[in-house]
Parts: sequence; structure tokens; C-alpha cells
Amino acid sequence: MIAEARKKSLSLFAEGQKLYRKRDFVGALKFFKAAQQADETDKVPGVFVARCEELIENPPPDDWDGVFEMLTK
Repeated sequence: MIAEARKKSLSLFAEGQKLYRKRDFVGALKFFKAAQQADETDKVPGVFVARCEELIENPPPDDWDGVFEMLTK
């Protein structure tokens, strides 16, 4: 059961990553939230949920290379 949840979460996360790299933060957010729900023990999707929410509010520059810069500690 846990292995199936992890497998589903990883699949959803991978789809979110594709959209994230294309700067489709709204679309990616949906996949990251679904991945988070599929396996609540995996904390990584939550990190990307927060990043997408930040990037939706404050879009990166046109020459963005996909690197998320933390502005606070």
C-alpha cells in the first residue's frame, strides 16, 4: 500500500516537474498538490507547492533558468 502511494506520488510529481520547467506554475501546482495527497510522508511535493505559489505571485524574469532563489531563511 505504501509502495503504491509512493509510486503514484512520484508519477504525479514528475508531471508537475515538466510543467514547472515550462513555467506553467498553475498547472504544476495541481500536480504537486496531488502528489502531496497521494503520499503524505513525502515532503518534497510540499516544497514545490510553496515554490509554485511564490512564483505565481512573483513571476520569474524572462531569462529564468529554473533555479529557485530563496530570498528568506
